[in-house]
Amino acid sequence: MVEPILYSFRRCPYAIRARLALAISETPYTLREVKLAHKPDAMLAASPKGTVPVLVLEDGTVIDESLSIMHWALARHDPAGWLARDDAALIARIDGQFKHALDRYKYPDRYDSDPLPHRDWAMDILFELDARLAPAGQLCGPEPGLADAAITPFVRQFAAVDREWFLGQPLHHLHAWLEEHIASPLFQTVMVRSAPWIPEESGVP
Repeated sequence: MVEPILYSFRRCPYAIRARLALAISETPYTLREVKLAHKPDAMLAASPKGTVPVLVLEDGTVIDESLSIMHWALARHDPAGWLARDDAALIARIDGQFKHALDRYKYPDRYDSDPLPHRDWAMDILFELDARLAPAGQLCGPEPGLADAAITPFVRQFAAVDREWFLGQPLHHLHAWLEEHIASPLFQTVMVRSAPWIPEESGVP
């Protein structure tokens, strides 16, 4: 049986959330871990923009946006009810304003930026998330959903820049939420290390 092929990079937050949805939906797929410095020709042929994740379906259809992969997988099978706990506006804010600040905090040399103001702008959003988590522990109620899975990888990336400082911030609900998600068996499963895919060994150019 031919399975969908997922071009992925283990630490990329966009790829992480795609893998989370594929895993929770019990969708079988073939993982091709790529080196971003040496993107395989097969991935670029499928998606010339050259970013992960890229999902190539059995019929050749290409899905190369992480949220689209999530929605495709969950529309196929959603045993945990993730689609009922979505918030497109909140995810768009994380993908837009928060990611903009995160990049300039994490990679100040790349963006020629002062990291601290960008850290502060990102923290404004994290305080909003913390307040939202206070009533029920998850972003859209008492159970995890699509919004939690889509946002967790980006908060995880922010926390890792200076973990000691992050843990010292008064974000008690957010700290507990993040730890719960990254320690979960689901998250641990999709973060297993895989050797980079070598096209020559697979017979695919």
